[in-house]
Amino acid sequence: MQNPPIPFGELGRALVIKLRHHGDVLLAAPVLSALKHAAPDCEVDALVYADTMPMLSGHPALSHIHSINRNWKRAGVVQQARAEWQLLSALRARKYDLVVHLSVHRRGAWLVRLLRPRWSVAPRYTGAFWAGSFTHFYPAQSNPHRHTVESNLDSLRALGYEPTGEDKQVILRPGEEAEARVNALLEQHGLARNRFIHVHPASRWRFKCWPAEKMAALCDALTEKGWPIVLTAAPDPVEQALVADITRRIGVRSAPTFDFSGQLSLKELAALTARARLFVGVDSAPMHIAAAMGTPTVAIFGPSGDREWGPWNVAHRIVTSTMHDCRPCGRDGCEGSKISECLTTLPVTQVLGACEELLA
Repeated sequence: MQNPPIPFGELGRALVIKLRHHGDVLLAAPVLSALKHAAPDCEVDALVYADTMPMLSGHPALSHIHSINRNWKRAGVVQQARAEWQLLSALRARKYDLVVHLSVHRRGAWLVRLLRPRWSVAPRYTGAFWAGSFTHFYPAQSNPHRHTVESNLDSLRALGYEPTGEDKQVILRPGEEAEARVNALLEQHGLARNRFIHVHPASRWRFKCWPAEKMAALCDALTEKGWPIVLTAAPDPVEQALVADITRRIGVRSAPTFDFSGQLSLKELAALTARARLFVGVDSAPMHIAAAMGTPTVAIFGPSGDREWGPWNVAHRIVTSTMHDCRPCGRDGCEGSKISECLTTLPVTQVLGACEELLA
């Protein structure tokens, strides 16, 4: 059955829910812009996990961010119940007319039943409880040739609004504090804007990572051409170990390499990559951050789908194996090994060629 369009002019407040990882939350940002464009007088709020809040905070279309701390479960039953009740009370106080749920997380269905908005939309999913929770539905992400941004915007199409090109921009605001810190850091190391390459080799998922020896060889080749390299990674020990392995393998070249791993917040990472001439990385949140900041991006993809998750609306090159017809398989490495052959066999020359095209 076709969804009936809603009167966007009658919206007073709307809540957008995205309970996923950092990159997923950032790619939901266009929904905020499009919703504000469709209903200019509507106050648009978001509900995300606390650690992903930097992906949306400062967004010009956003009125308020509610958050869920993943550690509530560890605080004990009483503390968790108190935190959940405080969240529900805060959400109820906003009296939402519309809830836009951007995943199949069951919490969204419960919240819609408790908040009782006039309209609600979610991906089509199985089960009577889910079907009875929402007024509108849009197709769940099932097309491997369609970008996640467009799939998220299907939520508003289901309500009767067709997003424009302006709506589809992924907006990320680093903020003055992050900008100032990164400016000072670059000045301290003698790095000029647009005169260095930002390399983020890590991901929380090891099966998405290119081998350290190949990333080091790429850095060698780029520094030989006179480009300083800035390496970054999350504070996670595994990610920092990968960067340490890469730096050990990099030779002494004509341009320096700097290791900023574990030193930057997400907002500072955005400010840094905005000042780079080029970003090089794997399928990870920092790749999406670089694209959002308008930095030309070389994205190395293994088993994950580059058409769904590639850099959005920015000059970019996607580098994938030409020898593996099995990709994108969506698996956590070959036969669950956490190691992806489509990445371990990917030649340095192929990635370097993509870098040279964008640097030109």
